[in-house]
Amino acid sequence: MKIFDEIESEVQSYARSFPRIFNRAKNEFLYDEDGNEYLDFLAGAGTLNYGHNNDKFKKRLLDYVMADGVTHGLDLHTKAKGEFLEAFNERILKPRHLDFVMQFTGPTGTNAVEAALKLARNITGRENIISFTNGFHGVSLGSLATTGNSHHRGAAGVSLNGSSRMPYDGYLGDDVDTTAYLDKVLCDSSSGIDKPAAVIVETVQGEGGINAASIEWLQQLERVCRKHDVLLIVDDIQAGCGRTGTFFSFEESGIKPDIITLSKSLGGYGLPFAVVLIKPELDQWKPGEHNGTFRGNNFAFVTAKAALDEYWADDTFAKDVQRKGRYVTKRLTQMAEDYGDGNFTTRGRGMFQGINCVNGELASKITRKCFANGLIIETSGADDQVVKILCPLVISDHNLKKGLDILEAAIRDVCAKEDEIPEQTDYFDNVQLNEPEETKAAS
Repeated sequence: MKIFDEIESEVQSYARSFPRIFNRAKNEFLYDEDGNEYLDFLAGAGTLNYGHNNDKFKKRLLDYVMADGVTHGLDLHTKAKGEFLEAFNERILKPRHLDFVMQFTGPTGTNAVEAALKLARNITGRENIISFTNGFHGVSLGSLATTGNSHHRGAAGVSLNGSSRMPYDGYLGDDVDTTAYLDKVLCDSSSGIDKPAAVIVETVQGEGGINAASIEWLQQLERVCRKHDVLLIVDDIQAGCGRTGTFFSFEESGIKPDIITLSKSLGGYGLPFAVVLIKPELDQWKPGEHNGTFRGNNFAFVTAKAALDEYWADDTFAKDVQRKGRYVTKRLTQMAEDYGDGNFTTRGRGMFQGINCVNGELASKITRKCFANGLIIETSGADDQVVKILCPLVISDHNLKKGLDILEAAIRDVCAKEDEIPEQTDYFDNVQLNEPEETKAAS
């Protein structure tokens, strides 16, 4: 570990929570230099939806490398890019009756957000962007202005302008429709909120604490945007690519965003890759107006296409993610009821869920206990109070149960007094991920 202490910047963060040297990874597992095995419920902060070194993608990538495929091509047309575009159009856009063009930006999520915000401002001629409490959209300056977290905002070094914050769904309580407040301030010329170019929203706020917006709230948000001629940007960087049980996290709501940002698991293999999806009539860029040396990633084009071919040719994979998500909900709900003196709550949807442990100190103790027992899992939220589950979507039923068993044991050990810790329970030993047929029929 000496070289990391000597040379690597103090800005490192995840390495502080998991102080090991990892040298191998496969599917839902990470291995350190000492041969210790860890179940990975972090998965590159949602970048590895298809697991580590997925065999379905690896051969295609190796074949591309061995054939001297183009590794870097600026924004030139390449065969790999063309095949990815065709696959995305056929597997994702057409079946969902979505009409978008695709902009290739720099390779990270914040690059895509920066482009989306710039485009919205150029189209409308307005500067202001509406973002939401607890939102996270990146840490480059434009994206950071729309991010709520004070820790990240405090590192900017300059004033962060051009964004007005609105309360997210549930922020003022379950009985308050915060889209009605947004509508009110946009109707009132004396509200002090300039008419925005766009609203940017995460349907599930990952870094903000796994806050999931309701279907009704999202639908009402779209109505408000249409009423006031404001563009709707969905940041699907962490919640997209199947994490919530559908390729796009907003599909269940039926809303039609004007602009969508994607990154993280889009490349399939953990390779950096980000795009902006734009309604054709809004694609008003001038050539080279927003460019960059690393627009697109030909290796990621290959593995992204493989992911589309292998997992999104039909709805089999999505249904399996939904099934696993229901199991996670069942497990976390039971944990919340059994521990935390009634103060724990669950949040999220699909395979994007967490358990609110009231405060960051308690959540940190739980994740440290998990790591000691072979599970890598992290926290999120304003005070890091939510234990966040981001395991690969392809995780086996056995290992999903095993990881949740480790989490439950950690919560029990941290929260319960010694004399209240029950003997080893076999409550979940008989819980099956497969639902009874009558349950499936009812749902």
